[in-house]
Amino acid sequence: MTQTIVVAALYKFVALPDYEALREPLLETLKSHDIKGTLLLAEEGINGTVSGTRASIDALLAWLKEDNRFAGIDHKESYCEAHPFYRTKVKLKREIVTLGVQGVDPNQRVGTYVEPQEWNAIISDPEVLVIDTRNDYEVEIGSFEGAVDPRTKSFREFPDYVKQHYDPSRHKKVAMFCTGGIRCEKASSYMLSEGFEEVFHLKGGILNYLEKVPENESLWRGECFVFDNRVTVRHDLSEGEFDQCHACRRPISVEDRQSEHYSPGISCPHCWDTLPEKTRASARERQRQIELARARNQPHPIGHDPRQTAKLLEESDA
Repeated sequence: MTQTIVVAALYKFVALPDYEALREPLLETLKSHDIKGTLLLAEEGINGTVSGTRASIDALLAWLKEDNRFAGIDHKESYCEAHPFYRTKVKLKREIVTLGVQGVDPNQRVGTYVEPQEWNAIISDPEVLVIDTRNDYEVEIGSFEGAVDPRTKSFREFPDYVKQHYDPSRHKKVAMFCTGGIRCEKASSYMLSEGFEEVFHLKGGILNYLEKVPENESLWRGECFVFDNRVTVRHDLSEGEFDQCHACRRPISVEDRQSEHYSPGISCPHCWDTLPEKTRASARERQRQIELARARNQPHPIGHDPRQTAKLLEESDA
């Protein structure tokens, strides 16, 4: 398979008091190199996933590194045949990943980074509490052996979950992970502020682990949800078997697509009886436009609701 498009997930917690002024030059850089995707800027840093040719992504990284504040920016790559994004955006936010707790600042305090090659030993220690900081629909399709699923609908729910279930006096060692590293980095800062003593997090997240750890040594089980049109990736970072419901944005399996409640672009077993009729009607019209575009052999941003996509990205970790 020819793989010509680079998908680059990147983030960095860094003080950016002038983040608003960075938006236009960054957006112009993306557009001038035909880079698709979305980047978020906030006073606490940068986060996002973009796609482009090798030369385009290299140009973006070079542009970022001209600013010393972006030196050492965390970035991971995978590959596909076509752009997994349809638009180019730079959005200004209060947080680059939304926890909703004031005063939590990974630029000031953060847990201990664990390299992928050392992660198996950490999570195999019976004294270590291992928490998956991702959302419930992400955990459903893959996680590490023995990890706790908080069953949170969004990252904003994580602080309440911790307060209700864990005690710093009893849970002395905690290890956390997420897709690309950003959520668990912020979560580690939060847990330290709550009095937890030893807090570890997987450097570069699941994607870095899948890249660095051979599958025959891996403690990862299942596929990994990603916040682009590939939906999921396998252990070798190739595109997985899951699709996505464009009505509710949930990943859907092969079995889900066999359900009587599955209608492409309109409903799936997760949402067929829960979405309001207004949303359903919008999904039907969007699917009709997709089919018309397909019949005319025209490209179409496959049913992506910009508001939903922005919400998902805020929950993602590049």
